[in-house]
Amino acid sequence: MSSLKVLRRFYAQYVTATGGVTDHRLVEAYSQVRREEFVGHGPWHIRVGDSYIVTETADPGVLYQDILVGLAPDRGINNGEPSFHAKCLAAADLKSGELVVHIGAGTGYYTAILAYLVGRTGHVHAYEIQPDIAARAYENLLSYKNVTVHSESAVTSALPFADVIYVNAGATHVPSVWLDSLANGGRLVLPLTPNERHGCMLLVTRKTEEAYAARVFSTAAFIPCLGARDEAQSRAVAAALDAGGTECIRSLRRGGKPDASAWCIGNDWWLSTAEARV
Repeated sequence: MSSLKVLRRFYAQYVTATGGVTDHRLVEAYSQVRREEFVGHGPWHIRVGDSYIVTETADPGVLYQDILVGLAPDRGINNGEPSFHAKCLAAADLKSGELVVHIGAGTGYYTAILAYLVGRTGHVHAYEIQPDIAARAYENLLSYKNVTVHSESAVTSALPFADVIYVNAGATHVPSVWLDSLANGGRLVLPLTPNERHGCMLLVTRKTEEAYAARVFSTAAFIPCLGARDEAQSRAVAAALDAGGTECIRSLRRGGKPDASAWCIGNDWWLSTAEARV
């Protein structure tokens, strides 16, 4: 077995274990998708704290660590932390044959992992709003016949009806278009992040046409999702996070008058500590 194959296999085992993931399909996905095909030519910029260091080598073996690799360091755009994504992908509970919308696809590394998980009978629609980054994703994913890359906003565009919506950019609220695009039984995984601070990872599951279960499963920090930022809703999320109690969230409600179970109140949506009304 080549040294890179060995590194990929250990990397896959390490990042999934670090993320608390036991799904062997995720281990296989991480070991089969070649990270060096999605992050450009080395040497690479590696995010450390609020700045970057340079690898000083173009050996792809250096990429098989639990690190953030700069895709456009001048804009703070990175290929995210693998163990964190393992945790988020596990929460999405992807199945063979499902249709996925990937929002904030970057240059396509995690899109490729999503495509591996849904298999040949599934499909991934990858949305990336930065034209140059989307162009790189298109080139990187040409061999993935079950992927379509969209160089456009996933907030202002009509989205395909999806089993899973996987968001890799921070939103201050839950856009209606994402909820409307979820199939019954569909899962939405998104970073709910106030402006200029950490937020949380939210999993929303559509139970019926009108009922959505919800839970928070991690803290989160992401670059902003353009079009899904709102100052007033940012303040509401920040206040709710400061008050605590994310572990008590049980459902997302749309419209209606928020009751005493409300944890955070946005515009036409709110998170509740009561179970989803199925």
